[in-house]
Amino acid sequence: MAAPEKVKDLRAKLPPVRNVSEIHRERMSKLDRLALFVTERVGTMGFFFIIAGWTVFWLGWNFVMPKSLRFDPYPAFVLWLFISNLIQIHLMPLIMIGQNIQGRRAEIRGDHDYETDRRAEKEIETILLHLENQQDLIMQILGKIEKLEAAGRG
Repeated sequence: MAAPEKVKDLRAKLPPVRNVSEIHRERMSKLDRLALFVTERVGTMGFFFIIAGWTVFWLGWNFVMPKSLRFDPYPAFVLWLFISNLIQIHLMPLIMIGQNIQGRRAEIRGDHDYETDRRAEKEIETILLHLENQQDLIMQILGKIEKLEAAGRG
């Protein structure tokens, strides 16, 4: 009877297990979601190919086309450099913010893993106590059986 009460006590003391992703989503603001969205999209090969394609098209157009159709003359490509720098200047802080948000999620996950480990340790302790009590009970039963066998022989 004592062991089930200990299990109930254990369950009452430990918080319920929650999904780390849900906790993280609940804590995020709309701006955090935007920064994370940008970070996740910029860090893809698709974005790289878009930027590479845009660069090849832009530089190719302004290098190959007749001078009357060029809008950003070779060799300076001033407009291309200006737009590229604007993209970099705006994406760099957004990516850093997104990485900070991802870092916060990692911290939440670490805390959750720690709580899960603590919970498992308490459950293992409870199981070991239960097994220890059963071992004592089994030893008592075996002792009584031996006494009965000895009494039956004598």
